Amino acid sequence: MIDRETFERYCHQLLLVDSISDYCPNGLQVEGREQIEKLLVGVTASEALLEEAEAWGACAVLVHHGYFWKGEPSPLVGMKGRRVRRLMKNDINLFAYHLPLDVHVELGNNACLARDFGLQNLRQVKAGGTEGLLWVGDLPLRQSASQFAAAVGIILQREPLLLGDAERTVRTVALCSGGAQDFIDQARELGADVFISGEVSERTTHTAIETGITYLAAGHHATERGGVQALAKHLAHRFSLSYRFIDIFNPV
Repeated sequence: MIDRETFERYCHQLLLVDSISDYCPNGLQVEGREQIEKLLVGVTASEALLEEAEAWGACAVLVHHGYFWKGEPSPLVGMKGRRVRRLMKNDINLFAYHLPLDVHVELGNNACLARDFGLQNLRQVKAGGTEGLLWVGDLPLRQSASQFAAAVGIILQREPLLLGDAERTVRTVALCSGGAQDFIDQARELGADVFISGEVSERTTHTAIETGITYLAAGHHATERGGVQALAKHLAHRFSLSYRFIDIFNPV
């Protein structure tokens, strides 16, 4: 068990929150009970996830995608109002960590992907104004893009969309979880044979074909399941917490 203030302070220091400019608040977004013993974990603080937290008797919910995004309407009405009301009614804390949980060298989404894919010679570079957001590494063995895509599908339990030459040989991989498809040009300039992110835009198809880099759209949700689980495991071990990860289905 740990008190709410100590929990948040530790996460802030661990994830270097104050050094990262984001477009949502990182940390405690909705205040609940003071003591935390049971932690429910998910990718997004959807109503379905909050229902699971209520049923389990969670003291806190930890997610990658929380609320109060830049440009989002402020009033707590409709869908957002229902979500916040459920949290407050059940005295459940909501903690959300966005970009800090993408860039972290050990617990971040990209770090988890790099380990899962067996990448070597890793380096992090600045992208979209955030230091360390884009990762580049090498596969242990050269293989065709289609072979690598098949392996990614097995690891993430979701078949990726492959754009570009499926039979070209690939070795150097750039990756950035979530909606980072527009880093494709930077990935190519860094020497990547293949770039992996979560989502895809219409223009991504033409870039992949015309510039010769293979692109894998592996799913926004699928590429961001790792970070919250790695963070929760770390916190549970350090503070003797019970935690559960709930994977609310999202094909995007």
